[in-house]
Amino acid sequence: MPKPVLGIMTLYLNNKKHLEERDIYERMIAEGKRLGLDTYVFTPADVHKDRRLLLAQIYDPNSGKWTLKWREFPDMIFDRCRVQRSERYLQLKQFRLQYTDLVYLNRPLSNKWAIHQQLARKAAFRPHLPATELFNGFHSVKRMLKQNSLVYLKPINGTGGRGILRIEPVNKQRDLYLVEGRNLKRRIIPQQRVRLDRLEPRLSRWNMNNYIVQEGIPVQLPNGRVHDYRMLVQKNSQGVWELTGCAGRIGAHRSVTSNLHGGGKAVPMKQLLTQWIRDEDHREKIIKQGEKLGLDIAAYLEKSYGALCELALDLAINKDGQIYVLEVNPKPAREVFSRIGEKETYRRAIARPMEYALWVYHTQINPKPQTDKTENKTENKTENKAENKTEDKIEDKTENKAKEGSA
Repeated sequence: MPKPVLGIMTLYLNNKKHLEERDIYERMIAEGKRLGLDTYVFTPADVHKDRRLLLAQIYDPNSGKWTLKWREFPDMIFDRCRVQRSERYLQLKQFRLQYTDLVYLNRPLSNKWAIHQQLARKAAFRPHLPATELFNGFHSVKRMLKQNSLVYLKPINGTGGRGILRIEPVNKQRDLYLVEGRNLKRRIIPQQRVRLDRLEPRLSRWNMNNYIVQEGIPVQLPNGRVHDYRMLVQKNSQGVWELTGCAGRIGAHRSVTSNLHGGGKAVPMKQLLTQWIRDEDHREKIIKQGEKLGLDIAAYLEKSYGALCELALDLAINKDGQIYVLEVNPKPAREVFSRIGEKETYRRAIARPMEYALWVYHTQINPKPQTDKTENKTENKTENKAENKTEDKIEDKTENKAKEGSA
């Protein structure tokens, strides 16, 4: 019997055809093999022009070696392609437009602004969303600064903290503001103290097209470093959304974000939350509320956008314990759990997409034939009645013979 085939679709990091997240794929392929999945990796750049074939990158867990081989299209596709400003990302869009008949475990989500608007449509989520608006000139920043003591400027398609600016008043009486952040190459830029009347020309040096202006949540620890929480929710082996894990992240020195790729540090959630919220009962309430929020958002976004199998939510928690959703990531990394030593959570984070793929295969692509329970019940009843009648006849004959013998 042939094995179900899963294709993990990714992008090359550069023109030298280096794969992103190669070590994660090795672990996923090993988990897939253990479960009975035939798994390979491919990119939209490796489709045969004339035939429906893919140049698959195949990993052998036993030898630790990768090989290339032309393969037929898989039964299912797990899309791990992250947003890039490159021709490679355009190839992904073209692939999905051309091959709409394939079974995808997940769909692309929209940008930060579109997701914010979508979540804001549901009343239950609004208290958990920082005030956000699309950048539409400096007056957008000025208005947000008037309403909030802390403001962030973020690219709507940015990842890893790239291009994010943080603006905070230093002296409101003198209209003096502190501007800091990271450039598009993720490098920390020098802090600048800027007067309000000079803020607009200073920001004009940045290309603010496709940016959002967002209320900042005060999350600086006593040592001055910012922190937040990375929550991972995934579909399990029964196709149900489930919390896989949640970990804390502390930003690097002078960083306005906590991203691990930007030098951030991973910390167990409870350990970090204990520094922030002293009351234990309050902490437990926050953790449960956060879990419910994450699962509710995942289910809601799936209804809004189509099939999804995992999401990461970046959460900020203020001193009062109010939870804010800073960002939703449909193509999450999972090394945060490895870094805090939660080996089982890390293993589960890798295995769950494989387990979910098997569930999709056996329930949607190649479901096992099921006998009609109603028919079985009817047949059983008929058989039982027939058996009972036969038994009654045998008993009657036996009784009659016994009576004849005694007479």
